[in-house]
Amino acid sequence: MSKVTKAVFDYLTMAGTATATDFKPLTQDERNSQYLKSLINPVLYFKGALSGAIDLSNDKPHEWEQGASGYAKRTGNILAQYGIQRTVTFGLSSLLHEDNRYFGSGKKGFWRRTGYAVAGSFLARHDNGKLFPSVSLLGGFAAAAFVSRSWQPSSTRSMGDGAVSFGYSVGYNVLGGVAKEFLPDVVRPLMKRRKPHTP
Repeated sequence: MSKVTKAVFDYLTMAGTATATDFKPLTQDERNSQYLKSLINPVLYFKGALSGAIDLSNDKPHEWEQGASGYAKRTGNILAQYGIQRTVTFGLSSLLHEDNRYFGSGKKGFWRRTGYAVAGSFLARHDNGKLFPSVSLLGGFAAAAFVSRSWQPSSTRSMGDGAVSFGYSVGYNVLGGVAKEFLPDVVRPLMKRRKPHTP
């Protein structure tokens, strides 16, 4: 697996190309390592820079000026929210023994796989491998959405704005879940091509 592919998988909290039958509970050291790596993942900073540029072009929020200063504020806002979300999710998942990594369904058929991915967007595995609603993931999304209101300008500071931000995070997570299910289908053939031929 290339470094770029691994960075993308790590950013998406994917268990590589593994399926649910390959699940093994994480040790706390493994959790710690994954959390620290998530904070320095280059995909995070690329996405933050891109999102900051989009918000700048849309003048959102309008109180933050244009130019380099406005771009820095918007990008910093996005990265700070990500840091809060990952930190709260890490703390709660460690406490509750939740594993939010995505494991492929191993199922056949587009709709069966899509249904599994959508449901999996709200679930986490416990150490026994059983799926339950992910308190840590939803808690992380909520913390990022509402804590970030403290530094937002007046036009985006209300609890209603926080609720909208939370809803967007959940929605993007559902779309991400579908992408996680089908992404290994693209990666596996590429990995096979990279393997050296042995006579």
